[in-house]
Amino acid sequence: MSSLLGGAIGERMPLDAYYADFEQHFWQSADLGFWKLERQQTFQEPGYDSWEAFARGDWGESLRLLEAGRAEMDGYHRKVDRHGFAARRVRVVEEPLSHYLQWELHALRIRSQCGGPTRVVRADQVSQFESDGPLPEIYTLGSRVMYQAVYDDQGILESARKFVDSELILHCQKFIQGLYEVGEPVEDWFDDHVAPLPPPCRTSV
Repeated sequence: MSSLLGGAIGERMPLDAYYADFEQHFWQSADLGFWKLERQQTFQEPGYDSWEAFARGDWGESLRLLEAGRAEMDGYHRKVDRHGFAARRVRVVEEPLSHYLQWELHALRIRSQCGGPTRVVRADQVSQFESDGPLPEIYTLGSRVMYQAVYDDQGILESARKFVDSELILHCQKFIQGLYEVGEPVEDWFDDHVAPLPPPCRTSV
């Protein structure tokens, strides 16, 4: 387990309870905003139409569906703005990119263009923090709640852990913010590292 969490394990929540809890707390994040750290390089997102198209090898349809969701994404982040905060993300990347990450960076670019700013940091920029394991997939909601996403062996979201220790939450929020401040805006990174890539093959996601 990463030392970032200081040995804390949080409260394990099944997905239904987690989704309801997240929805309740997300819109109350105005004091510090929403900060998310993504470290793992491959996930599966069954039920998300663009990912489903990507996973079956239909790259063109996958990108079309991402674009089709732009208006909804824009409306979502306008609502976030009306609630008085921003939803910021840090995406750790390893190169060569996994096929999943190639797809996800297209999605994150659109999200950022719609008001959900994302910064990219290289794996070597976080290696000093990973002597005891990869950084966790965590996100802070204001100063009162933090979640850690828990994935199964196939990279599918299985459950979440909830943390309410304000000192730990503030520590993790500052850590993510520090990475964000040294990261590169996803739009700029995308132009140099993702846009030139050919479509990923369908044999691996």
